[in-house]
Amino acid sequence: MKKHTGIWIDHREAILVSVEGENTSVQHLQSGAESHFKPSGGWKSGGTSVAQAVGMEKSSEESRMHQYHAFYKKVIALLGGADTIWIFGPGEAKKELAAEIAKVHRPGGKVTAVEACDRMTEKQLVAKVRSRFEAEK
Repeated sequence: MKKHTGIWIDHREAILVSVEGENTSVQHLQSGAESHFKPSGGWKSGGTSVAQAVGMEKSSEESRMHQYHAFYKKVIALLGGADTIWIFGPGEAKKELAAEIAKVHRPGGKVTAVEACDRMTEKQLVAKVRSRFEAEK
């Protein structure tokens, strides 16, 4: 029996819905990544120069990218033996995860689609994933 997995993902969390026959499982994973850099105070507050603020922002962005990379690795580990993978969600996280999966060259698991999708309840996600993979049969 084939295992199909749908992943709703953004930079804060991933929700994996796995369908295997009549069985459905849902897993939530938080990224734990820092929020975007926001300098405190006004322009040049506390004697901080603009160049220092730019440097801090670049350092923060690099740190956040490492956190996202670790988050995507955790999501990939949860995929297990999925035969088909459907990735959806807002923003760039879905494309970044698809690229990470392509780098890993997972045996068997194949990304069938990457689509934009807004936030949904867990029940809506389960229904969407089940109907998607039932339509592919």
